[in-house]
Amino acid sequence: MTPLLALLLVAGLGLAGWLSARAKAAGFRKQQPGQRPAALPSHYGWYVALWIVVPVGLFLVVWSAVAPELVLRSVLASPAGQALPNFDLQRQTLLAEARAVASGDARAVFNPDAAGLVEPFRAALARYNWIGSLLALLIAFAAGAWAFLRVKPDFRARRPVERLVMGLLLAASLVAILTTLGIFGSLVFETARFFSMVNPLDFLFGTMWGPDPMSSADNPDPDRYGAVPLFWGTIFIGAIIAMIVAIPLGLMSAIYLTQYADRRLRRWVKPALEILAGVPTVVYGYFAALTVAPFIRDAAQMLGMNNPSSESALAAGLVMGVMIIPFVSSMADDSIAAVPGSMRDGSLALGATQNETIRRVLIPAALPGIVAGVMLAVSRAIGETMIVVMAASTAANLTANPLEAMTTVTVQIVALLTGEGSFDHPATLAAFALGFVLFLVTLALNFIALTVVKRFREAYE
Repeated sequence: MTPLLALLLVAGLGLAGWLSARAKAAGFRKQQPGQRPAALPSHYGWYVALWIVVPVGLFLVVWSAVAPELVLRSVLASPAGQALPNFDLQRQTLLAEARAVASGDARAVFNPDAAGLVEPFRAALARYNWIGSLLALLIAFAAGAWAFLRVKPDFRARRPVERLVMGLLLAASLVAILTTLGIFGSLVFETARFFSMVNPLDFLFGTMWGPDPMSSADNPDPDRYGAVPLFWGTIFIGAIIAMIVAIPLGLMSAIYLTQYADRRLRRWVKPALEILAGVPTVVYGYFAALTVAPFIRDAAQMLGMNNPSSESALAAGLVMGVMIIPFVSSMADDSIAAVPGSMRDGSLALGATQNETIRRVLIPAALPGIVAGVMLAVSRAIGETMIVVMAASTAANLTANPLEAMTTVTVQIVALLTGEGSFDHPATLAAFALGFVLFLVTLALNFIALTVVKRFREAYE
């Protein structure tokens, strides 16, 4: 059963239950003209519909996980399945090709030995689709009939419906928390495996980065896993160069749009500025690699440098700063605009100039939003990958010269996980350790932002 068909089945059964229960509840007033039912007809309808949709939906989720294994066992029990070779990789390849053809995802098999498995797969898929549909209908009928029989004038259907809806809302609100815990747990587990092979001190304080996926996993060279160049490159490009560009330009543009620009100009400039946030990062990468980096190289040659590189941290940082200007500008714009007009008017009435009012009244009052925007921009910058790959290279380099090639943590994570290395090798597990450190840094930035926002909000509210 395809996901679309399952969704339509659940929606159709729920709609049928809702209409039948609502129609029954609508007739209560005709049966008992002097009495008022304990709930609205829609509450009865939702009560029955939810009793149909929730059990059937849970069954289909379980069935979607169980059915492929049942189909596979049925195919393996067939004569064609018993004739499969014993080599596991070859068996899995033949089964995957036959399943793709039987389910309609492919037109023909590449390996002739898989042709005999197509019909057993089709028969098993059709059989278990019918079984799943029949069981879903039986569950829907049983649950719907039980709920429909409870629909009576004195039955208070509103309370269980609201409880179930509140439970669904609670589950939706926990998705972000559970997702974060899942990410954190997976990172901790894989990072612990990596640190069992490489000393954490060598990783956190080493100054040479050059993992070798072809080396022995039992005797890794700890001197090749020093991540300090990656940490420095991430900070230097994303938190220093990019912020030097983004914070002044973003803050000044927000001040101009809120305090000096007229409405017609603001109506055009603000959307145009926010368009920068919607440009794909690969476009920024092309711009950095084809325009900004050659310009910086030519400028360095004019200043007397010998053989400057066309890949530099400065090129990546400048373009990255332009990319995150909207994050700073938009948050600062909204925060400054939200400052009560009485504070501005009071400052001007006391004789302060507009410049002094902006510096000493509006900016301090809007500081929580400005800090939140800056922290959001920093988190966005340190997680950027495409611009660094295309403009700053992938070479780990510990230097303070912005005209030299440099790389970041995210670039190395991509490089380590997109190869053909084993997930039991420290060169691959190092990507999880880098991700764990990046996760902690981003989390620390969020805590700092919340602390600053809370402190200054209490001072100015």
